[in-house]
Amino acid sequence: MPFATLRDVRLYYELRPGPAGRRLLFLNGTGGDLREKPSPLEWPLARHFELLAHDQRGLGQSDKPDRAYRMSDYAADALALLDHVGWDRCRVLGVSFGGMVAQELALTAPERVERLVLACTSPGGAGGSSYPLHELARRPPEEQARIGLELLDGRGAAAGPALLALAAEMAKRRGAGAADPEREIGARRQLEARAGHDCWERLPRLAMPVLIAAGRYDAMAPLANQEAMARRIPNARLEVFEGGHVFFLQDPRALRAIGDFLREG
Repeated sequence: MPFATLRDVRLYYELRPGPAGRRLLFLNGTGGDLREKPSPLEWPLARHFELLAHDQRGLGQSDKPDRAYRMSDYAADALALLDHVGWDRCRVLGVSFGGMVAQELALTAPERVERLVLACTSPGGAGGSSYPLHELARRPPEEQARIGLELLDGRGAAAGPALLALAAEMAKRRGAGAADPEREIGARRQLEARAGHDCWERLPRLAMPVLIAAGRYDAMAPLANQEAMARRIPNARLEVFEGGHVFFLQDPRALRAIGDFLREG
């Protein structure tokens, strides 16, 4: 199992070989744990790239220090990991919370990002924020489950039984690491950092090609937020897919379109 002590934390990461010259950093969402199956390293995208992914601080098998985390910490962790594996430049795909980290990373070190995909995420500030999950975490478990389903796909019951099956499958995957005594601490600290995300004023600085991939019925990161990002970033284009917050599991066109964009150039 590859671990690297970078800055002030030990991070768990995985690096999968792929075609020479095509390097992709994947940044996972809230609660993301590479032990969950299938992991992003098993997605169809992995066939086309040398793929690097890690459990972000507070999550999975990485360290979970009980102190305040900042979004800049997450970006700095990712940059330190790129240094550790010897990548000077790469393409970046950030999903949900990972999309927030990807914004911060691309703004901090734009020279290291060749192309950028921001999926089901929000810019914060005047551009709109994703649902405040730190507040949801304080609600009773049954209320969390009900609201969580609504956030996953704003159509709710109208999305049909496939949505319920998808939600059940995702809940089962989240069992990874349940016995970790520090899991709750890390999750809380990550949500606190997420609540402070705001890249809105800085987004016009992004000069690399950017794809904003959105789910039409996403109630976690509303489509309006992603439309605002597309207007704010000079070289951005927006593609909307049929589904909610996990549209890439609902619409078979999504991962193909994301892969096509990342392979360009």
